[in-house]
Amino acid sequence: MKIPCDPCDSATAAPDSVQRFCAHTTPYLPEAHTDAQFIAAMRDLTRWHQQRSPWYRALLAQQGVQVDALATLDDLVALPPVHANFFKQHEVLSVPEDAVALHLTSSGTTGQKSQMFFDAFTIGNARRMVDDVMQARGVASSAPANYLVNAYEPYEGLRVGTSNTNQYLMRYAPPAKVFWSLRAVGEGQHEFDAFGALAALQDYAQDGVPTRIIGFPAFLHFALQRMQRLGMAPLRLPEGSCVIFGGGWKGHADQAIAKDALHASISHWLGIAPERIVETFGAVEHSIPYVGCTHHHLHAPMWSRVLVRDVRTLAPVPDGQPGFLSFLSPYITSVPAHSVVMGDLAVRHPAGSCGCGCPTPWFEVLGRAGTSSNKSCAAAAADLLPSA
Repeated sequence: MKIPCDPCDSATAAPDSVQRFCAHTTPYLPEAHTDAQFIAAMRDLTRWHQQRSPWYRALLAQQGVQVDALATLDDLVALPPVHANFFKQHEVLSVPEDAVALHLTSSGTTGQKSQMFFDAFTIGNARRMVDDVMQARGVASSAPANYLVNAYEPYEGLRVGTSNTNQYLMRYAPPAKVFWSLRAVGEGQHEFDAFGALAALQDYAQDGVPTRIIGFPAFLHFALQRMQRLGMAPLRLPEGSCVIFGGGWKGHADQAIAKDALHASISHWLGIAPERIVETFGAVEHSIPYVGCTHHHLHAPMWSRVLVRDVRTLAPVPDGQPGFLSFLSPYITSVPAHSVVMGDLAVRHPAGSCGCGCPTPWFEVLGRAGTSSNKSCAAAAADLLPSA
């Protein structure tokens, strides 16, 4: 179902408070330092969506939300969160269709797809935020790199969000050679090429150019398993090589291994040190970047607030307790997705509890709730893996 925006004032620029807040370029600041700006931006953005989206205006009215009364973080947490699954059935806009700069979907070859729309303000800020976080993590480089991309090989018209993300990740080191392990074999169809991935890694190990492995962890794990089964000798990728994971195990959880074990396997078979393995979390429904620190913890950047909600009531739960992962952020003007709850189960940890010294809270993803008909992009991709 498509729910367009109201025609009135549809071309107005984002509120000043939202523009100022999203313009911050230092990713990790204590939340107390930016709470006042965050609250103001979220309040003004909520009013923006209320004025432009008939659906969101009705939702606020149904819940009795008075936008002018949003004065505290607790008030923002109490905003009715929109479940990510909603976007699998509805196309909701707060901007006119001719203002949409990018249209992405969430899933791969199977499963329901979230339809997300980005205006220039939203996608421009989201991408710049990724730049800021990657710079802070130390993985941005002007030196070329060879890429093994464990994600969907692009073709004209492909709108899968993870493919778009992985193409964008290649801006942090200019690509020399590129191999996509999920080969396009016809429009809408991909196959995992394990032997091609191993051949690429063998080629890259003989090159003086650092290697970057990006994409779904399941496919790298499967390639390393194949190396072992074939009796191959471990490779030593050039100095400066790294792994940047995007996406989870989801639909192939029966073959998932513990994070520490996966990191040890990567170090053994490819010679990449654990501190050069970077975890990431993102979703087409929420494009704020969450990038793991050197302790492999996903810290919240200053542009968002992360909470975990009770699976029955959606009320926030204390740190350390599992529930649905949920995000608040004023970055998105195109769609009323500034308060979302995901299908992922997670645990939040307080600021100061990570040994890396980052001053913001962090979270760990426990897995995905739901049934096989509600597949994430990683779950759909995992269907391409052989069972043995």
